[in-house]
Amino acid sequence: MEVPVPWQRAPPRPEHGPQSATRQTASDHGGTGHKDPRPVPNILGDETAPDADDPFLHLADGSELTYQAFLEMAARYAHTMTQIGLEVGDRVAAQIQKSPEALALYAACVQAGLVFLPLNTAYTVDELTYFIENSGAKLVVCDGSSEKTLAPVAKAQDARLETLNADGSGSLSEQAALMPPHFATVDRTVDDLAAFLYTSGTT
Repeated sequence: MEVPVPWQRAPPRPEHGPQSATRQTASDHGGTGHKDPRPVPNILGDETAPDADDPFLHLADGSELTYQAFLEMAARYAHTMTQIGLEVGDRVAAQIQKSPEALALYAACVQAGLVFLPLNTAYTVDELTYFIENSGAKLVVCDGSSEKTLAPVAKAQDARLETLNADGSGSLSEQAALMPPHFATVDRTVDDLAAFLYTSGTT
């Protein structure tokens, strides 16, 4: 039996020709009332950058999340994390369900120069305690149902604790909703960490 997932990557639109032939510059529009013509950064490694209103994800309810909407979501999370005091190189430990917001959180970490630490939702409290302490995480993001359990763990590490639920709600999203939709990506080099992953010991 096929198990449905809450989102999936959207395929490219077949009716689009080469992006260089179809994209217009802001000056081509000559006024307001038009969609934002700016190209979206090539965040997924495609040969050409997608248009802002191209679908990035198809959601379970039949709606779409565009590239522009995704990047704005990521920017708001990036602003939120920097506003609460995170600095370049700080670790962000996340034990959250798969969702568009979870992807945006990772993208936000990349934008802000933070190190993303994904944690399996099946990990026990003892395991989480080790990973959070060992990594030196400054921010712990968890599902709301785990907040009370992880609060003392985060406190012992002097880490901030925020929630992000599978439906996109939570304290992190509430703060992000008040933030600007654009964030100046922090310069990083090829030697800088983007993510910090622990193995199960079987690899």
